[in-house]
Amino acid sequence: MTDGLKHSISGVDNLVDRLSKFPGNLQKRVVTRAARKGAMVIRDAARQNAKAIDNPNTPTSISKNIAVQSASRLGRQNGGVTMRIGVLGGARSYADTRDNRRKGQAGATYKTDGDKGNPGGDTFYWRYLEFGAPGAGVAPVPLLRAGAASSQNKAIDKITDEINKGLDKLEQLD
Repeated sequence: MTDGLKHSISGVDNLVDRLSKFPGNLQKRVVTRAARKGAMVIRDAARQNAKAIDNPNTPTSISKNIAVQSASRLGRQNGGVTMRIGVLGGARSYADTRDNRRKGQAGATYKTDGDKGNPGGDTFYWRYLEFGAPGAGVAPVPLLRAGAASSQNKAIDKITDEINKGLDKLEQLD
């Protein structure tokens, strides 16, 4: 998402200074909430893209399966907060077990068949739309990537606004 980022964030030094006045757990709470709100902006754009191609005559709906999740393991590894936006019923990770480590699979992902229990049903086919299927002559119709590209500036603005709101609340309590 950051490859084409042309949005400048003004006042970052001010935000960092304001954040540093509070303990780490409060900083993380403010930043996590802000990151989730920003990710929801991208999720909503991706849902709009998916609604444009969802067939209303079928029981499945990709737009209903697009969700925001905290990627807590990635955040801990990087020392920060990470959110991911994706389609429910997507890839899963092999557990970090002795057997999977021996096979070299621990942490690797594998595709699933989807899940009919998801809000939009079993939408396993979203990958074929997002990335295309060259062997079958299906051209890609990006949903998630286009949503991220079209709304990244709004998402950054939302994150900045939410951090400021969170800091304002913390400063009032101080």
